[in-house]
Amino acid sequence: MIELKNIHQAQEQIKDIINETPILTSTELSSICGNRMFLKGEHVQKTGSFKIRGATNKVKQAVKEGATYVTAASSGNHGQAVAYIANVLGVPATIVVPEDASVSKMNAIKSYKGEIEKCGTTSAERLPRAVDLAESKNGVFIPPYDDPYIIAGQGTVGLEILNQLDDVDAIVVPIGGGGLISGILTAIKETKPHVKVIGVEPEIAQDTYLSLRNGKITSIAGTRTIADGLRTSQPGDLTFPIVQKYLDDLVLVSEAEIRQALFFVLERMKQLIEPSSAVAVAAAMFDKLGVRDKKVACVISGGNLDVLKLGQLFPEEVIG
Repeated sequence: MIELKNIHQAQEQIKDIINETPILTSTELSSICGNRMFLKGEHVQKTGSFKIRGATNKVKQAVKEGATYVTAASSGNHGQAVAYIANVLGVPATIVVPEDASVSKMNAIKSYKGEIEKCGTTSAERLPRAVDLAESKNGVFIPPYDDPYIIAGQGTVGLEILNQLDDVDAIVVPIGGGGLISGILTAIKETKPHVKVIGVEPEIAQDTYLSLRNGKITSIAGTRTIADGLRTSQPGDLTFPIVQKYLDDLVLVSEAEIRQALFFVLERMKQLIEPSSAVAVAAAMFDKLGVRDKKVACVISGGNLDVLKLGQLFPEEVIG
């Protein structure tokens, strides 16, 4: 497992690249949730998500150790982050994306000078190809979440929250593969263990929920949740033990609840966020946190979504 010192080291290593993101507030959201609500705005981070933190920590470390080429398997936030930091450091990067990757996501990767290779439609196809590419060119594969440098980089979100909200009572975090929440858990629980950390998954993508219930890593079949950044099939080998050790609670939200939270943040707070970020807000809005009259921070993990498809994400009552 990583330790608090690793997160402080990551904070030092990435400070010249990443932004300290703002804390946003909404009186109306606080009233709806019955708590004093704060949103940690990683959607306005460089490359539009928290992923740049872990990617920067990992790629910088790889370059220090002699890497002259990196790869990643992702059409989304991780791929964009790896392409961005590789370009900053002057290291070629190839991002392996699915055959059906959206044009907007590929354009973002290209804007950061990343080379694109299409491969299959599943992560089971993309990941081995990205690993093979790295090995064939004596490069380094940058995993999306199950890596100590990635986890430590994501944990810097937790350190920032404590610095910005030193009397926070609870932090709500979306869960995909577990890189973000395991980093935040380590930062919080090894600094202020009384602060609650609550994870959130979509009801139809509940691999970590099932893994915790079963006491072991449990896989699920492919899911079509609108929270596409949370479509992992199972938690990571490195992330899951941290979640097991430290997590206070894990709650589930429906697709309809995610849509309503997404629409609220856009309409009332004027913030464009991803459905994957909206799960944290949904958990608070629909009274799933088990806390009242507390100071609660929801991590808004990213804001990269295809605006041309935005209307498809609104609640049915809005569309109709």
